Amino acid sequence: KFLYYYSKYTSAEKKKVDNLNEPTVSSAYNNNIHKELYNMLKLEREANNLDGYCLYLYGIVLKKMQLNSLAAEILLESINIIPTLWGAWLELAPLITNRLQLNSLQLPSHWMVPFFLIRVHLELIQNEDAIELLNSLQTNGFDKCNEVQAQLAVAAHNIRDVDKALEIFKKLRIEDPYRLDSIDIYSNVLYVKGLRTELAQLAHAATDIDKYRVETCCIVANYYSIRQEHQKAILYFQRALRLNPHFLSAWTLMGHEFLELKNINAAIHCYRSAIEVNKRDFRAWYGLGQTYDILKMPFYCLYYYKQSQQLMPNDSRMLTALGEAYERLELFPNALKCYYKAHNVGDIEGLALLKSAKLYEKLGERDSAAAAYTEFCLDEFRPDNVDLHSAHKFLATYHAGLNQLEKASHYAFKCLDHDDNKNEAKALLKMIAFKRSEQNETGKVAEGGTITENVNMDESETNENLAS
Repeated sequence: KFLYYYSKYTSAEKKKVDNLNEPTVSSAYNNNIHKELYNMLKLEREANNLDGYCLYLYGIVLKKMQLNSLAAEILLESINIIPTLWGAWLELAPLITNRLQLNSLQLPSHWMVPFFLIRVHLELIQNEDAIELLNSLQTNGFDKCNEVQAQLAVAAHNIRDVDKALEIFKKLRIEDPYRLDSIDIYSNVLYVKGLRTELAQLAHAATDIDKYRVETCCIVANYYSIRQEHQKAILYFQRALRLNPHFLSAWTLMGHEFLELKNINAAIHCYRSAIEVNKRDFRAWYGLGQTYDILKMPFYCLYYYKQSQQLMPNDSRMLTALGEAYERLELFPNALKCYYKAHNVGDIEGLALLKSAKLYEKLGERDSAAAAYTEFCLDEFRPDNVDLHSAHKFLATYHAGLNQLEKASHYAFKCLDHDDNKNEAKALLKMIAFKRSEQNETGKVAEGGTITENVNMDESETNENLAS
């Protein structure tokens, strides 16, 4: 019975995938494609004729029809009948939307439960809880379990501990070179680290193992993406989605590729599809914010950035993007709050202080701008490739206006390192030298009553630097 209904389900799924690129097929048709199967399974359920496997399938169909509460109930029933049916656990995990719902589940007393809880914590972006459970499993005899190691690597990747994730995945590849589960995450880590050679080797190895696996297609797509061959990358992401239309990262990463090609409509479709698969995918919400930013639609942009920031409240990238959206809408107090929170939680990009300083300057709050610019210049963790000329120029002018000539001279000399500001810096240094000479002359008049023609040492040094 299960095979009969499952074949109907896979047939309907294939039709849905085939219809993705058909403009004549309405979205209503795709949404109702499982309705016949749903009615059949519903009647069987009412007659109490469904076993654990059929209940599992019924739960999947209910998920497709957005009947999530009932789907969770049916999947939980399937799990209690067959606790070792890992597929049912995996389908249930994304339906858990908060910790309260998780605690209310009537789970069987079974060794599969911790593995399920780890999945749920990773889904809910509760990475610390997942890591705690994984460490507990390691101390209780699962230290050599590859699944535990893989989930540890995934959790490390989620909290942006890329080096730790890379180390675990490398060990995992040595222990089990033919494993493909979660290896697409490994390819993401290699991509972020810019390890093109290692990514090429991984793509070849995965293709040799099973070229029809979803993970393999995503790895090859990442390889083409790192080579800037975006069309080929999209082709392999599409292959991955034909194999599994619900593979979340394929939708999100394909959206990134379309964004690189400036194909905004296709990118929006991919990100929306990713959200349909998992509403807690902050990358998809963030991607939608970027697309509407490009389309100059700030209110839409603000909405999507808010969604991503709510999912990742302590991620500086989300906060900075949200601050920029507020700034474009001239909601300046909100923008400043976002920039400062981004700085306080650990600014990944290192630009939040600079953005807040420029906004203060724009608003005419020069004291606040100077404080932010100064802190930014002293920040040891700012990006190396950031151009500091605007900060140095502002601080030199600011301190000169306050007659703080030592500080003004310090920043003016730094401006000489920037080709764009050299002429302005020289003019500023001349002004500083003139102010110093005025101060010296005023001081000498006060002391002796006459002005002596004496060249100040600092002024002569300044003129020598200008001459050079």
